[in-house]
Amino acid sequence: MKESAVAERQPAVQAARRIEIHQDGQIRGQVRAVVDAVLPEVDGGRFAAKAIVGRPYVVRAHCFADGHDRIRVRLQWQADEARNVHEVEMEPEGNDVWTASFTPPQIGRYAYTVTAWVDAFDSWRHDLARRDDIVDVRVALQVGALLVEEAADRARGDDRRDLKRWAATLARSATSELGLHALQAIADDADLVRIARRHPDRRHEARFGEERQLVVDPERAGFSSWYELFPRSASPEPGRHGTLRDVQALLPYVAGMGFDVLYLPPIHPIGRVNRKGRNNARVGADGDVGSPWAIGAAEGGHTEILPELGTLDDFRALVEAAREHGIQLALDIAFQCAPDHPWVKAHPQWFRHRPDGSVQYAENPPKKYQDIYPFDFETDDWRALWDALKGVFDHWIAQGVTIFRVDNPHTKAFPFWEWAIGEIKREHPDVLFLAEAFTRPKVMHRLAKLGYSQSYTYYTWRNSKAELIEYFTELAHGPGASYFRPNVWPNTPDILHERLQSGKRATFIARLVLAATLSSNYGVYGPAFELMEHQPREPGSEEYRDSEKYQLRRWDLAAARSLSALMSHVNAIRRTNPALQSNDSLAFVPVDNDQLIAYLKHVDGNAILTVVNLDPDRAQSGWVDLDLGLLGLDGQRPYVVHDLLDGQRYEWRGGRNYVLLRPEVSPAHILRIEGSGRTERDMERFQ
Repeated sequence: MKESAVAERQPAVQAARRIEIHQDGQIRGQVRAVVDAVLPEVDGGRFAAKAIVGRPYVVRAHCFADGHDRIRVRLQWQADEARNVHEVEMEPEGNDVWTASFTPPQIGRYAYTVTAWVDAFDSWRHDLARRDDIVDVRVALQVGALLVEEAADRARGDDRRDLKRWAATLARSATSELGLHALQAIADDADLVRIARRHPDRRHEARFGEERQLVVDPERAGFSSWYELFPRSASPEPGRHGTLRDVQALLPYVAGMGFDVLYLPPIHPIGRVNRKGRNNARVGADGDVGSPWAIGAAEGGHTEILPELGTLDDFRALVEAAREHGIQLALDIAFQCAPDHPWVKAHPQWFRHRPDGSVQYAENPPKKYQDIYPFDFETDDWRALWDALKGVFDHWIAQGVTIFRVDNPHTKAFPFWEWAIGEIKREHPDVLFLAEAFTRPKVMHRLAKLGYSQSYTYYTWRNSKAELIEYFTELAHGPGASYFRPNVWPNTPDILHERLQSGKRATFIARLVLAATLSSNYGVYGPAFELMEHQPREPGSEEYRDSEKYQLRRWDLAAARSLSALMSHVNAIRRTNPALQSNDSLAFVPVDNDQLIAYLKHVDGNAILTVVNLDPDRAQSGWVDLDLGLLGLDGQRPYVVHDLLDGQRYEWRGGRNYVLLRPEVSPAHILRIEGSGRTERDMERFQ
């Protein structure tokens, strides 16, 4: 798939083109090739697909022509506002599907399309190779001489000279006494064929009707490990409110576990009116700190910092210190207001009032949020509201924030997100957005189409083997794979799943390994996760008892029970194995035990087979069936699989091999397939 630059034209991001047989309002009756589809596409091109900078982006097209003539197909791509259009020759996959890829060199917006044409030169060569009559071959050489002469007229320099000579040779050979195979060989000179193909006749090419749009994001959009903590619980001193400086002191701890995104819940002033108490009590007591998501008080709103946490200078210092540790700071954006937020008084028209003049508080049945007011996106003053909300992002971007986790985006107007994210990405293409939308699938997908870089998932509620296989196959290979990037979390401050409420170490480890290896983006809410916090507020609840959402907590980070060392190890495995850094190659592997789940990821010679015991109480064993051909392994020779979790190496033979996982030892294998084709002597040395 050779790439070349073609003539300059207008920027790629344009309005839709006419269908390929029309030009300037006229039917182009000589166009015979058809570009029937260009994939990936999102809602027929209404939305952009997504890619990661520096990674190949694969495009497929459905192309054909009438009859039996040969066609050629090219992928065209260019960066937004760039003038040079790049071309890549597409190769046939079969069944009229053509494929090619290009590697976006920088973040930003791109456009791509596909052109195809009936190629008389390729058709001539294909036809000539099948002829077995000397008379037909001599006539065909005359046809070829004319085609090569025409190609020479389109060429310049050495190419023109070489093609002229070849055309003359073909014409002379047509009247020579050479035999059939000798004549065919003259028409099959590989170097000259390559030159001729550089100068095709594209007067009657078809072009796909619309250019596809592509958003290219930074690497961290495709591969990231998130760690969430509450700054107010970061104090090492019992009873003292944590500060941003305390968070800065914890950066070595977070970095030591291998996390590269540190996510902070809202850091703004917290409302005093209707402030919630501990364990979500309807009325708070004196000294209760309230929920960070009840944003706004006399000290300010969404662009201010809670005084107990520190100052804007402290925040900037935290952003810079995190960067020095290889960590990007992610900030929570929650577009809602406490009753005493300055906007409630200054802009009452931004909120929906009831007949008695009061504002209806937010609800997400069965949950009630008496301490916050939602915005009214149907307000007549919507333009000012939109500008103010975008201004919140602008403010924190100016402080160095490039990642935002957005709270409940599905409860805000979709047109706002399309506009706001589009404007921000145009001004700051490196900014990323994570949608915290645990809602209906179509709504989650719509938010991703509108521009969200990553999305929360239903992973927390997918626990059985069948559920995990079905869901992650859909995420990796379903219709949303070109735009919906999953970010999976075993727990959040809002969600303590029933499985984790058992408090069993094997369950926590299994859920960690599954999250970190099934998805290239994952996160944990800590220190609750590594310390295996598991007490619900009450039976049947997914809320934590004594939740940090409503009170200060102090965590013993040095506790012997902590999973921090394991988390560090798992994240190191992710960083050193490219197969775990994307979801494209995810394939579930048969294993004859419903309590064992096995899946493979592989890229560029790096192959990782993960096997997890879903039963936290009992040892489970089974036979795993690998497709050795997929991995390029010789089924007749032994090979080694290396368990990256405990360092053990195992000799395997053939595709079917035995695994045993004891939850009290380790409920998972992360196996790197390290070699094949070893001689018996090699294996004796290994043993």
